[in-house]
Amino acid sequence: MHIRFDVPADPAYPGRVAAALSSVRLRKYGYIGAVLAAVGAIGFAVSRGFAWGDQVSPLCMAMVVGGLLSMLYPPWVRLRARRRSSRYAVEGAYDITDDNIMMRSGSESGGIAWDGVAQVRATPEFWIVYVGRMPATVIPRRLMSAEDAETLRAYMAKRGLLQLR
Repeated sequence: MHIRFDVPADPAYPGRVAAALSSVRLRKYGYIGAVLAAVGAIGFAVSRGFAWGDQVSPLCMAMVVGGLLSMLYPPWVRLRARRRSSRYAVEGAYDITDDNIMMRSGSESGGIAWDGVAQVRATPEFWIVYVGRMPATVIPRRLMSAEDAETLRAYMAKRGLLQLR
């Protein structure tokens, strides 16, 4: 297998990459926030029926506010990442072989050996490549030809790396 494709200098592309990589790590804040907000709302509603409710209601309100802030944290981080990364729009390229994934962006280049890849998760736009438990890079499917994307998908599936969301 030898797949090569270019990445154009699109100002929106680095932001989409940053959003894809951060969404994996930030998902837990949404879950924690939803639980906090639900427990706080239930606690607030239940405490209204008891004499000690006035003592507990500030704690319940703090849980609701904390939960809402926790749920708003991931979109805020993604928005900031998109804004900051737009100035990093440079041309690049990917060169994917049976041995490794080589990436070039501007004057920098780097690579990841397939032997070091723990898993690959599919999103609508990217394949997120994990080294260990950390997302290391993304492979943009929309920039590849359909036959190259299918070849790479089959290769990753054969190696047992590909996990669908």
